[in-house]
Amino acid sequence: MSNPDTTITKPREGATSPEAALPALVVAALFGLAFGFLLQKGGVGKYHVLVGQLLLQDFTVAKVMMTAIVVGMAGVFTLHHFAKANLHVQPTKVGAQIIGGTLFGIGFALMAYCPGTGAVALGQGSWDALFGMAGLIAGSYLFAAMSAWLKRTVETWGVKGQVMLPDLLRMPRGVFIPIFALVLIAALYAMERFATR
Repeated sequence: MSNPDTTITKPREGATSPEAALPALVVAALFGLAFGFLLQKGGVGKYHVLVGQLLLQDFTVAKVMMTAIVVGMAGVFTLHHFAKANLHVQPTKVGAQIIGGTLFGIGFALMAYCPGTGAVALGQGSWDALFGMAGLIAGSYLFAAMSAWLKRTVETWGVKGQVMLPDLLRMPRGVFIPIFALVLIAALYAMERFATR
């Protein structure tokens, strides 16, 4: 008969101890703070800027997002090309993404904050963002509670696998990326030059 005080349990395979996970959590927190700081400095944590984007009167949000796409795309694919980063492409699930995008759009239209800009707005003292953050927590809980059902139903509708725009257009990534970056840069220039202020 074994003494329960001396029983040694093996950690789960692949499990990480809290001490080993701490550096990664610190790095993640620092990146999160930097991301929030840049969003705030870009002005996308302000209610009137976000509503202006929805009304097609202020293109600050579109400019920030398109700039992030160009920089992120160039950085990620360059690092992946030189085997310095792994590329994890999420599978395209048409049904789930249409429903999720619609719900996100409705929430954004009603609240004028998305999760990132809501956190930034709350951090700069915009207390109206508290309602959005409460909805985010409630929605996350509901999604987790329904995840088994969603995996059996909604997430099986229109599964296309790991597809990216270069694949759909049958273009090599090395050709597509600079062309797409130039298109986005041209769109950024046009918004800056011709958008009404």
